[in-house]
Amino acid sequence: MTGQLFLNINPSSIFDAASPQAARIRHLTIEFIIAASAILILVVILTSFISIKYRSKRQQEDPKQITGNRTLEMWMVGVPLALVILFFFRSLATMNAVLPDRGNHSPDIIITGHQWFWEAVYPGTTITTANEIHLPVGKRILMQLNAADVIHDWWVPALGGKMDMIPGMNNYLWVTIDRPGIYEGACSEFCGQQHAWMRIRVVAESPGDYTLWLRREAAGAHVPQDTLARAGAVLFLESTCSSCHRVKGTAAAGLTGPDLTHFGSRQTMLTGMMANDSVNLGRWLTDPQQVKPGAHMPRFIFAKDSIRALTAYLEQLK
Repeated sequence: MTGQLFLNINPSSIFDAASPQAARIRHLTIEFIIAASAILILVVILTSFISIKYRSKRQQEDPKQITGNRTLEMWMVGVPLALVILFFFRSLATMNAVLPDRGNHSPDIIITGHQWFWEAVYPGTTITTANEIHLPVGKRILMQLNAADVIHDWWVPALGGKMDMIPGMNNYLWVTIDRPGIYEGACSEFCGQQHAWMRIRVVAESPGDYTLWLRREAAGAHVPQDTLARAGAVLFLESTCSSCHRVKGTAAAGLTGPDLTHFGSRQTMLTGMMANDSVNLGRWLTDPQQVKPGAHMPRFIFAKDSIRALTAYLEQLK
């Protein structure tokens, strides 16, 4: 639906693991749920039994006094202690499987968290994109995660663990995606006013489709094909848009905001907040603060004709 918030009808879940790393976390979570449920059931049964057996009676009689029961006390202390020790070592094993040492392996992708968008750089290529992160299926990928301003947190539940993104520090996360699809996640560390709309969208593709995507992304921006879009391109370069945004193949080389080289190919805008269509784009260009309060995009007083021209240009950046 045009002009509406983007609604995700297939949210990611740790129980729908799409990578070996996520599967290990899921197994540990299920084991913990089973153990916790067993303890809860036992406590409910014992509480109910004691409440019924020793409920208040007409003749108040003190129950039989028991001053000590070595066997019972050993069970009460021993079982919880054994469970704590068991899950401690199971957690260590899971951590080692999910977060092995990266050794001398160079990152396959570098993701930087900004207020409020995700920047993705693909080493060995000229590709820089934003928000919709494309990754190949079946390849063990090392992700380098950092932040440009405040602490962020990368988490796509179906793909594995969470990882903090800290300014001035590089953290790493391994992922091997099992099957193609779109996997949703979100920043899991409060990072400011628009934290709730800092969504993650990972597009997992077959090796062939991923290679085609890399080839398209490496190309420069699409040249406007009509008068309105060409006018928008001129306006984009002459206004301060080009000071913050980069459009490969043009004079726009800004690094403050998201790379817009192939903006028109993205399904969503504003970090997954809205569908990428002309209505939403026009609203955003007219008054960014009304659409996404706290965003760093300033409001420019553009005439309606200018808004239409800019919208036409940005939609053709594919």
